[in-house]
Amino acid sequence: MHTVAVLALDGVIPFDLSAPIDTFNWARLPDGRAPYRIKVCSPSEEVSAGAFTVRAPYGLDALAEADTIIVPGTTDPTTPLPPGMAEALRAAAANGTRIASICVGAFIFAATGLLDGQRATTHWIAAADLAAMHPAVTVDPNVLYVDNGQFLTSAGAAAAMDMCLHMIRKDYGSAVAAHAARMSVMPLEREGGQAQFIVHTQPPAPAGTTMEPLLNWLEENAGRDLTLDDIAARAGTSARTLNRRFREQTGTTPLQWLHRARVRQAQHLLENTSHPVERIAAQAGFGSPTAFRDRFKRVVGTSPQAYRRAFRGAPDGADPDHRLHPAESAGRAG
Repeated sequence: MHTVAVLALDGVIPFDLSAPIDTFNWARLPDGRAPYRIKVCSPSEEVSAGAFTVRAPYGLDALAEADTIIVPGTTDPTTPLPPGMAEALRAAAANGTRIASICVGAFIFAATGLLDGQRATTHWIAAADLAAMHPAVTVDPNVLYVDNGQFLTSAGAAAAMDMCLHMIRKDYGSAVAAHAARMSVMPLEREGGQAQFIVHTQPPAPAGTTMEPLLNWLEENAGRDLTLDDIAARAGTSARTLNRRFREQTGTTPLQWLHRARVRQAQHLLENTSHPVERIAAQAGFGSPTAFRDRFKRVVGTSPQAYRRAFRGAPDGADPDHRLHPAESAGRAG
C-alpha cells in the first residue's frame, strides 16, 4: 500500500487536515482494496485544531516511511517550525518522497527551502505574503494547484481535494480517481483556476491625490467607449503626462485600470442578472462579446459562462444579500 503521512501541527486548520484523509480514503482499486494507508503524524502528543484537539498516533519518525507527505495549513503558518520538522521533511525529500502542501501549508513547506526555485501556489489571499517572505519561490496565485513532480502545492480549501484527486490519478489511473471524485461529490477536474475567486479590486490611490476625481469618473463611466485621449481630455492633460502621473499614483495605466473596472462590473452582472453575455459585454463597455470573453478569461481565469455557473447561486428575484460573496466564501474557507 501507498503510505500517506498527514502532518498535524499546532493550530492545524481542520479542513486542511481532514480533506486529504477523506479523499485518499475514498479511493478503491478495481478489486475493492484500499490503495492508501493514512498516518496522521505530529511533533507533539497533542495539538490544537481550533474547536478541538488532535492526538496523532504517529510522530515525525513516521515521515521516513511515507511515500507521500501532506502539509496542511495552520492558523499562523509564519510560526517557526517545530524542532526537527525541517530536517525530517528535507530527509524525506532526499529519499524521493512526494511532498504536497495545502493552502497556507505552503508557508511551512517553503520554510524548509525545498520550494526554492520552484513554482508554487497557496490561498489567493495569502499569495502576496508568501512571495514576499520567500522570494526564491515563484508564487502563482491563479491556479488550483501546482505539480512540480516530487513537490506539489494547492490553493485554499476545496483545492486540496483537486490536488489529492490529481495525485490519485497519477498513482492509480483515471478510473480510481473518478471513483474517489464521485464519492467526494467533486468533479475530477474543475473548470478554471483560483483566479475566478480573487476579488479584483482597483489599485488604491490615496485619498486626496490628484487622480481621485478622475478615478471616480472612470468608475462611473466604465461602460462608455473610452480611449486614452478621452481620459486625458477629462483630466485636462496630455496622454503621455496622464500615463506617467497615473502610474505614479496607482501603479498601473489608465486603460489597465479601466479594463479591471469593466471586468468587476461584468462579474457583478453575471452574479446578479440573467442577461446574456452579449448584453453584459455592451453594458460593461467592451467593444464586442469576443473582446469581453478574451479580457474576462485573461483577468478572471475562466469564461463568463463558467463564472456565472459557479457564482450565480440564487434564482431571479432572490435577495442577493443572502448569498455568500466569493471573497467571503474564500476567506471563510481558508
